[in-house]
Amino acid sequence: MHSAIRNIHFIGICGTAMGAVASAMQQQGYQVTGSDSDVYPPMSTFLEEKGVKLAAGYSAANLPADADLIVVGNAISRGNPELEAVLNKKLRYISLPETLKQFFLSGKHNLVVTGTHGKTTTTSLLTWILQCAGLAPAYVIGGIAKNLGQGCSLHPSRHIVIEGDEYDTAFFDKRSKFLHYLPELVIVNNLEFDHADIFKDLDEIKSSFRRLMNIVPENGIVLVNADDENAIDVAQASLAPVLSVGFGENAARRIEDAVYGSGAKFRLLETEFTLQIPGEFNVRNAAMAISAAHFYGVPLDAVQKAVESFAGVKRRQEVRGNARGITVVDDFGHHPTAITQTIRAMRHQYPERRIWAIFEPRSNTTRRAVFQEALPAALSGADGVILSQVNRLDKLPEDNRLDPLKVIEDIARLGKPAFYEVGVPEIILRLKPLVKSGDIIAVFSNGGFDNIHQRLLAEL
Repeated sequence: MHSAIRNIHFIGICGTAMGAVASAMQQQGYQVTGSDSDVYPPMSTFLEEKGVKLAAGYSAANLPADADLIVVGNAISRGNPELEAVLNKKLRYISLPETLKQFFLSGKHNLVVTGTHGKTTTTSLLTWILQCAGLAPAYVIGGIAKNLGQGCSLHPSRHIVIEGDEYDTAFFDKRSKFLHYLPELVIVNNLEFDHADIFKDLDEIKSSFRRLMNIVPENGIVLVNADDENAIDVAQASLAPVLSVGFGENAARRIEDAVYGSGAKFRLLETEFTLQIPGEFNVRNAAMAISAAHFYGVPLDAVQKAVESFAGVKRRQEVRGNARGITVVDDFGHHPTAITQTIRAMRHQYPERRIWAIFEPRSNTTRRAVFQEALPAALSGADGVILSQVNRLDKLPEDNRLDPLKVIEDIARLGKPAFYEVGVPEIILRLKPLVKSGDIIAVFSNGGFDNIHQRLLAEL
């Protein structure tokens, strides 16, 4: 325990990672309190069961008089009354990534998984492999792996697997979160332009990744996607050994004999692996996780068994139900590359079936005009497309917004049925007469999308 610190208050405590860290600190003997605009289950009950005192809404009155440290969540910005009180009272405050660094990551073997796509799946699989091998890793993941049942566990462990997000740290620290994670091993899955609300262009993102390369120790390792020019480019900044993993001839460690269907089979390290989850991108994710486990000496037969039993991550090609022979699939995909790869994987998985793609432009990048050309190309891989209204329209200037009608026009020009519908009731009304038994409806959104999956299943 940091001797001068006893009482810690979290502003924005109900986020997945914030809640997990708050709970772990309470268990370590700190007195933890917190507040959030939305205090609701399951996080609120989880925290209350651990003895964490919660306040609903933000107010100066929520700050305990004896607070030694304030942890400020990434979503908290200037003007928040509780934050303003912290600043006015000159209280000591830090970000969540700094909290992880100071209280959990120091002195540990930290395995940090980065990249534009595949972070959650790769982090989950790597955690699962180490867990099956008896290493009992702690982990912080931005999603819920079906095998693990939760997104975070910060129990005492020598190994910590952490999803390394390039998003900014806090209102007062615009560096990428992953720069706080004291990495011993870094995976760079791939690198593309994203987070248009934070980064001006791809070069700015690359700069952030080069800074990450700069803090990997010489006795660590960087695993990089051999088939991604941007990833290879940033890895050149590393003083640690770099191992390239991929399909191409230039890969130092090659993925071979890949076969795709409802899952996938492939060879790596002269060993055959079987995956339950489909698609080339998941084979890449698995190859990275396998290579990381191999670096820590996990026997290949143990890795084989763990990979084969990995059931995937919630909201990644997750079947939400069937009605009248129609399958509704939920996917977190919100970047054109991720959408393209997911539709391709579904073609392998359901070769004889029609695929309808429903897309909600909701992320800070897909709401913008930056993907105006790339989105039609990505979505046209489906047999039919429906686009909903751009989320939080009023927050974007008109000349910077995605034009959904133009996306639809461009897809229709390729000979695919394509429609723009404002909200979920209109989407369901449009889709009902078009779908038939055997069809797949793939819903792409990084939000709740007004519970469209259950509403679709009920209506069908």
